[in-house]
Amino acid sequence: MLKQSITLCSLLVASICGSASAAVLPEAQTQSSWYKDAQTQLAKKLARTQSTKAKNVILFVGDGMGVSTLTAARILEGQLQGNMGEEGYLSFETFPYTALAKTYNVDAQTPDSAGTMTAMISGIKTDVGVIGVDEDIERGKCETVFGNEVSTALELAELKGLSTGIISTARITHATPAATYAKSADRNWEDISDMPAEAVEMGCKDIADQLINFETNLESRVTGADVDGIDVVFGGGRRHFLPKDAAFNSPDAVSEKEGDRTDGRDLTAEWQAAYPQGQYVFDQAGFDAINTETTSSVFGLFNESHMQYEADRNNDIAGEPSLSQMTSKAIDILDNNQDGFFLMVESGRIDHGHHAGSAYNALTDTIEFAKAVQSAIDATDPQETLIIVTADHSHVFTIAGYPKRGNPILGKVVAVGQTEPALAKDGLPYTTLGYTNGRGMQNLMTETNADATYGQAVNAGRHDLNGVDTTSSGYHQEALVPLSSETHAGEDVAIHAQGPSAHLAQGVVEQNTIFHLIDSALELVADTEL
Repeated sequence: MLKQSITLCSLLVASICGSASAAVLPEAQTQSSWYKDAQTQLAKKLARTQSTKAKNVILFVGDGMGVSTLTAARILEGQLQGNMGEEGYLSFETFPYTALAKTYNVDAQTPDSAGTMTAMISGIKTDVGVIGVDEDIERGKCETVFGNEVSTALELAELKGLSTGIISTARITHATPAATYAKSADRNWEDISDMPAEAVEMGCKDIADQLINFETNLESRVTGADVDGIDVVFGGGRRHFLPKDAAFNSPDAVSEKEGDRTDGRDLTAEWQAAYPQGQYVFDQAGFDAINTETTSSVFGLFNESHMQYEADRNNDIAGEPSLSQMTSKAIDILDNNQDGFFLMVESGRIDHGHHAGSAYNALTDTIEFAKAVQSAIDATDPQETLIIVTADHSHVFTIAGYPKRGNPILGKVVAVGQTEPALAKDGLPYTTLGYTNGRGMQNLMTETNADATYGQAVNAGRHDLNGVDTTSSGYHQEALVPLSSETHAGEDVAIHAQGPSAHLAQGVVEQNTIFHLIDSALELVADTEL
């Protein structure tokens, strides 16, 4: 056994095996950049130290950001910078710890965002389509909510005295952000007009109402609690907070009546009345004017519905901040609390780009998401801040064929040693990226809004791509199975972690373990009595 160990060690580099010699390896091998890079990475791992307790936690959720999305976005980011692409890393892919999360819901093999985010933020799995409640819920049945509510990391952080924030490029009442603060038998109950009359009569509240009344609701659930409410809220979805009356339209409203609420309530005004020192903003100018040193709370709703795709953001009427801008500003506000903070940041439109069959929009939003993570890295101390980056689920998005190294990731497959696109058995070229199901191919050329495809007929199956620029912003990939919208997929998603307790992100874990990583770092449960 000793002889075997010595023999093995002699084949490894001196920096790893101490006195072992690397002479048995050819010089060209040991001087290769691949070889040296691997040595450097291993040396960094050997030098790691581990801490467990954090002052702050930031949970980043790339909605629909499966592993194939990470790979393709990494390549696209590199190619946009003039590189071949494959050799690069997204900002969070350099984090020291990685795990895989199993995403299934209690009642579903392929999950939705409501059940998955509830798992991540509460520590238990639950059913498809429900928010902030356990598996004993019956979707759409108001009476089953009561007694089945769960507590979330954001609520526990509030109870501990930390500052809190939620950010999303989707509607702030959408499933992922809503799971941090709401309890609902149906993720679609975003405002009262979405709810059945029976549910309203039984006392269930719509999700927008629950956000505005978060402080009151939490204090009523926890005896003796005294919290100050969510400090930072940035996202879309104004329509769910405004009455269905044109008199309440925002300056950048796109609908004749921007609001959807049928109860006549203006929840933005109610929020301002509850937090007179806080700021309500709805456009880029208002966002830019926020003084992060003096602002105690801020409520930003930057679109009637979801915020724009990153590629389409410049087309917004009143202007919208980017995800990285919102993340930086939120941290600058939240870190005024010397006790620390908890922040959840979602890139919701990665998911929407995939549903529309637009790899371009899904990937460009993923790249912006990586920039937002980098902004958090730059603004925090890794010794006191745990950053977790993950996804709620993946999509049926594939990277296939045998393209040569550096081939445009959005392009047609060109094989190694070739200059012209490869042809399938039907005699037609095909792209590296594609979808198993969905609406199918569209050539919308310079269109930057992926949702424009919903105005077109479903166009699944093979198509002649000769003369089509598949790298353009308006190209939507081919799909095999025709559906009105591309679907989620059921495979595991990645967890990347840096900071105190990050070393616990290892192996293949249930998705609800993410809550327990957060709790390990902040000691939320131990410091709170519910």
